[in-house]
Amino acid sequence: EVQLVESGGGLVQTGGSLRLSCVGSGFSFDTYGIGFFRQAPGKEREGVSCISSSDSDPYYAESVKGRFTISRDNAKNSVYLQINNLKPEDTAVYHCTADRFCRAYISFTYFFGKYDYWGQGTQVTVSS
Repeated sequence: EVQLVESGGGLVQTGGSLRLSCVGSGFSFDTYGIGFFRQAPGKEREGVSCISSSDSDPYYAESVKGRFTISRDNAKNSVYLQINNLKPEDTAVYHCTADRFCRAYISFTYFFGKYDYWGQGTQVTVSS
């Protein structure tokens, strides 16, 4: 059974930090791009970051560049999203995803938004 399990969300004040974790199982984790999208009530889903299997040139949405850092540890089947300088607009449920080459994060392509696997999500709430 394929699983992606997120953890690390919580309630933080503006300017605070969180470290989200995603642990995968049931598939060849080290051959997939692993990323995070977020979904806030009333807003469109937004792909925020993705790291390829080769750990090269991670993708970041413009809205999070300079504040979010993604990394992976294939020995632990884990990906981490370090979130600094949190803003109220970062409030959302953050879902971990897996797809080939992070193609699902490339806008205006056939594969955009087409994740192979995704997790249940972890809530991040930022208070002002």
